[in-house]
Amino acid sequence: MSRYLFLSLSVFFSAAQAAGATPENEAHDLAYSLGASLGERLRQEAPDLQLQALIEGLQQAYQGKPLALKDEQIEQILTEHEARIAMQSAEPQSEVALEKEQRFLAAEKARPGVRELADGVLLTELTPGAGAKAGPNGKVQVLYIGRLPDGTVFDQNSQPQWFSLDSVIAGWRSALQNMPVGAKWRLVIPSAQAYGADGAGDVIAPFTPLVFDVELRGATS
Repeated sequence: MSRYLFLSLSVFFSAAQAAGATPENEAHDLAYSLGASLGERLRQEAPDLQLQALIEGLQQAYQGKPLALKDEQIEQILTEHEARIAMQSAEPQSEVALEKEQRFLAAEKARPGVRELADGVLLTELTPGAGAKAGPNGKVQVLYIGRLPDGTVFDQNSQPQWFSLDSVIAGWRSALQNMPVGAKWRLVIPSAQAYGADGAGDVIAPFTPLVFDVELRGATS
């Protein structure tokens, strides 16, 4: 049998089956397919669902009958359910991000000349300084480049800028109080001392450690 004859017969039999289908069968198959699709999604989303209650709610809503729960209660229950699902789906991603951060920090700690501050910030002295240090509520004038762990530059300045220490991330605040004017340091800041679980927009993902080259040009107490 030629390939083309086989294809022709296949088309013929498919058409014959379609022609033999009754509207009643089509309606049944459509309803069954919708139910199967819904059931598959609900099995993954809510594996312990009470099927009898599901069928009752589906039937009453579909037939326009009074519902056993008020609309406000249903909306609240569904909102809480969606929030739980969102948290569950985010947990594995958070765990992966935290593990990735820990590996990165461990590798950074192993670099020569690295010193760790009490809050976990890692610093490497690139150029020593002998000037004054900023106070807890002071200001600093800095040149800096900020990078993600993969080396991508996400922020930098070309001219020295003044910052109040109470307006910068925690990792900067602790490190720059230990830094004398004239020094240039490489800082590795854990996410807990930067933008944490929230991240910063589309630029800095949650649980991302940050790397800065910072040169301190001026400081006030």
